[in-house]
Amino acid sequence: MDSDVNSTENPVIGEKKQVNSDSQHSSSIQEVVILGATGSIGEHCLAVIRENSEAYQVLGVSGYSNLDRLTEICMEFRPSYVVVANVQDRKSLYQRLQNTYRPEIDCGPSALDGLAALSECHTVVAAIVGAAGLSSTLKAVESGKRVLLANKEALVMSGALLMQAAQQSGAHIVPIDSEHNAIFQCLTSKMQQACVQGNLNFKASDGVSRLILTASGGPFRGFSVEQLKNITPKQALCHPNWSMGPKISVDSATMMNKGLELIEASWLFNVAPNTLEVMIHPQSIVHSMVEYIDGSVIAQMGVADMRIPIAQALSWPQRIPSGAASLDWTALSGLTFEAPDMEAFPCLTLAKQANSMGGTAPTILNAVNEEAVQAFLSEQIPFLSIPQWVSAALDCADIQPIDSLMTVMEADAWARRWAQQRLMQHASALH
Repeated sequence: MDSDVNSTENPVIGEKKQVNSDSQHSSSIQEVVILGATGSIGEHCLAVIRENSEAYQVLGVSGYSNLDRLTEICMEFRPSYVVVANVQDRKSLYQRLQNTYRPEIDCGPSALDGLAALSECHTVVAAIVGAAGLSSTLKAVESGKRVLLANKEALVMSGALLMQAAQQSGAHIVPIDSEHNAIFQCLTSKMQQACVQGNLNFKASDGVSRLILTASGGPFRGFSVEQLKNITPKQALCHPNWSMGPKISVDSATMMNKGLELIEASWLFNVAPNTLEVMIHPQSIVHSMVEYIDGSVIAQMGVADMRIPIAQALSWPQRIPSGAASLDWTALSGLTFEAPDMEAFPCLTLAKQANSMGGTAPTILNAVNEEAVQAFLSEQIPFLSIPQWVSAALDCADIQPIDSLMTVMEADAWARRWAQQRLMQHASALH
């Protein structure tokens, strides 16, 4: 890096020639960039790389607010490139690392895009939560990388753009959400190859009748609408099976997470909305299923550990150790399944509605949900206001076809302004 750490521009990150991830990387060690390295998915990815250090190397990382953890990651993995949120964090990280080693350190959204497009990079882990990860995820796809997709919002907001970019660049999009990765693992190798390139049509070619995404039901499975009225953020963050960040934990509690996954699946696997179903499975052992037209159902099973889907996606079409424990069949008391309660958890219905509406409807659903979740976490609105906000926004939104990233960002901005106005109205009503 240039020695002047006061500079806000980095002349290195993202300026090198872009190359296709699978056709032009012959090194035995794959270079990996992790966008959102300090988050839950980022940490699990680092654990898998640590387990397989002879095959994978961390080329670059980004982190937003947890500078202490980002410093530890840099000290252990020595990435060549690091992106932080702002100039102040850049200076601080430079000072923390200057006696150890000196990576290229940059900050801001453009630097994040550059990190995602690095020519040396083979694989990009897109693990930045929410709309903030859209631009860098799209840049990684446009650059022909293998993209390990954890940022479901990127497909929810702009699925058409992302899949079209993959077809044009030759990028491979491999899902690492446990449910989508489970479906991916249940497909034939031919179907997997077509899927990652964004050109698979199940019904026309491969005899799939249903994709069944399982859901734990979250911390409030079985609760009535009345019981959900006084839910606190602390309660919503206590997921029974998975360790996740606050936003995803709340989405799981409202079942919006599963709704977003339905939209994501429709793009990843190129299937009609009526091909997708959700089944509540409290044990989180069966991670999802594929039903074929002959009646066969293939399920992917394992312990609830994100290292498993990450290891599968990182090494596909091969297999590597994940570090996760084996499933102890003798300890299983049983596997149960039930239909979701659409009345108590309307976010699932709202997501299906937005998916059917198409265009910018999923973008608006996602943006209003993000704003509502943040307002709930800061104790400004009650739990049940989250689906109420989303429903009201979809009712009054001017839905447009998506023809560019600008269209997506304009819809996202409108939805956030709408949510902020709604929050001000709520605050005024309380006073």
